[in-house]
Amino acid sequence: MSGGLIGWIDLERDLKERADVVRAMTDTMCDRGPDGGAVHITRHAALGHRRRTTPSPGEGRQPALFATGRGSAPEDGTVVLVYDGAIYNLAAVRRSLGLPPVATDIDVLLHAYLTHGADFVGRLVGAFAMAIWDGRERRLLLARDHMGLKPLYYHPYPGGILFASVPRGIMANPLFTPRLDQSLMTIALQPRLTLAGETPLAGVHEVKPAHVITYTPDHGPVSRAYWRLTSAPHDHTPAQTAERVRELLHDAVAGQLPASGPCGAMLSGGVDSTSVAALAARLLPHALDTYCVEFDSDKAHFAPTELRPDVDAPYAAAAAEFMGSRHTTLTATMPDLLAAIPATRRARDLPGWGQFDASMYLLFRRMRQDTTVALSGEAADEFFGGYPYLFKTELIGRDTFPWLGDGPKLADFLVPELKRDGDEKARYAQLLGEVPRLPGEAEPDARMREVLYLGMAGPLAVVLDRKERMSAAQGLHVRLPFCDHRLVQYVWNVPWSMKCAGGLKSLLKDAMADVLPPTTLTRQKSAYPHVQNPAHDQALVREATWIVNASESPLRAMFDAPRLNDLLKQIGADELRAQLPGGASAAQLLVQLVELNAWVREYRVSIS
Repeated sequence: MSGGLIGWIDLERDLKERADVVRAMTDTMCDRGPDGGAVHITRHAALGHRRRTTPSPGEGRQPALFATGRGSAPEDGTVVLVYDGAIYNLAAVRRSLGLPPVATDIDVLLHAYLTHGADFVGRLVGAFAMAIWDGRERRLLLARDHMGLKPLYYHPYPGGILFASVPRGIMANPLFTPRLDQSLMTIALQPRLTLAGETPLAGVHEVKPAHVITYTPDHGPVSRAYWRLTSAPHDHTPAQTAERVRELLHDAVAGQLPASGPCGAMLSGGVDSTSVAALAARLLPHALDTYCVEFDSDKAHFAPTELRPDVDAPYAAAAAEFMGSRHTTLTATMPDLLAAIPATRRARDLPGWGQFDASMYLLFRRMRQDTTVALSGEAADEFFGGYPYLFKTELIGRDTFPWLGDGPKLADFLVPELKRDGDEKARYAQLLGEVPRLPGEAEPDARMREVLYLGMAGPLAVVLDRKERMSAAQGLHVRLPFCDHRLVQYVWNVPWSMKCAGGLKSLLKDAMADVLPPTTLTRQKSAYPHVQNPAHDQALVREATWIVNASESPLRAMFDAPRLNDLLKQIGADELRAQLPGGASAAQLLVQLVELNAWVREYRVSIS
């Protein structure tokens, strides 16, 4: 379940003398784990964990220790583990190890490591981040789940390494000084361009999805992938493919339902969330609770766009009635959103997404009143082809990220010494070089394989990060059945010509048609909602204007003020909407600038 972990390995310092620092690092995880915590400190290794709720009979206490009996001192032969998340195939792993049914999740993970070494991670199905200190070998293991659903950051330095679920655990150690990596302004201003492992904090990296990092003082951190997508010919007929997708999604939903107690689900009335909720409603022995969000300003200000042609609430209500769930619609006001934004920043420790984070934060706060576990249909768009740009040949044919569009980019307004010409192109080329290709694959399937891979990089990470940070801050464990890596692997090899032969996500619609209401099957794609309110847009412009022009602004010197001021005037006059993908409000361009400024000031991030 939700929680937070930290750690500090240093063979040159006596960490027992720095127990106060270790506890301070651990205490930064209190919002993720407010119900208790513990630390384990030896001379050269310290691990801490914060938990939410008292461990159930199936959950062990952390940090978990296993004394192997090896080593000159007791601590030298001890294996210590901390982890955050949930293992969905725990029973199968437990059986494979010959452990009794009463063995807790911690027992299983420790024994799996002792039996299989670092390779045990690839046997797990779930959402997890974990750290294992092996005193026998003086070796640290950091691992993250296949899709990167749970976060884990680390900072290596000469003689040691710091790590934590979120960056503030690292920031709490006086050995680390937060500094903006100005060579990465591209991702600070457009997070969708982030490559796996990158952060805008100098010296702080994120463990990549499906990777294990091995750290020893002699060799530093070494990253190794334990799983990758593989490409292979797809030999199923369309009917067989739809049937297999249904089986895999059904199994993923079934495996992620809580063993007991209530369960919630996000429900927009679109294909993705309704598919997951409908399967859950059939599997649960009691009623499913479903939730959606709307804005009180929708009636006055909502205007259809390509990416958001309508509001969710009526479709969600119709889907809930069809499947028989108990449905709640949260109506968020502008004061609600503005009041929540500071808390969303603390949930991330990195530049956030303003009102996009805030509405989800408020929705999860409401859901947490009823349950601790919920399901979401997130990520189906990236795997099944759910975005309008995927059907625009003029965008797909470009030698760049097709989702970027032609509008202005904040990075274009940096001062010359901070600009990195060609950075966007280099990132595009790097990702193309990673695509698992299928030899002999014909066009357009080969190109669409590339395009979908691009969308499964930075853009998907942005979606998953928001979901995890906003839910963990509420103590709500949101599970994502579409991110089951076995389903992802299967869908990856379904040719585009079959995946979307009938339009957006036609394969998924075919697989789920018998449990979806007509309103869902015929609805146009509509992205996660954002507030359309002139007052909000004007506030963004005002804040951005201050950032660019105020003498006390920490970011002022980073931008070409005359050019950026001209852009702000165009945004204020709503002259750029036609240039932006999906018809978004031009003021949304400024969210990253405003959030970067808030992050730098609140976390005292050096930009010198």
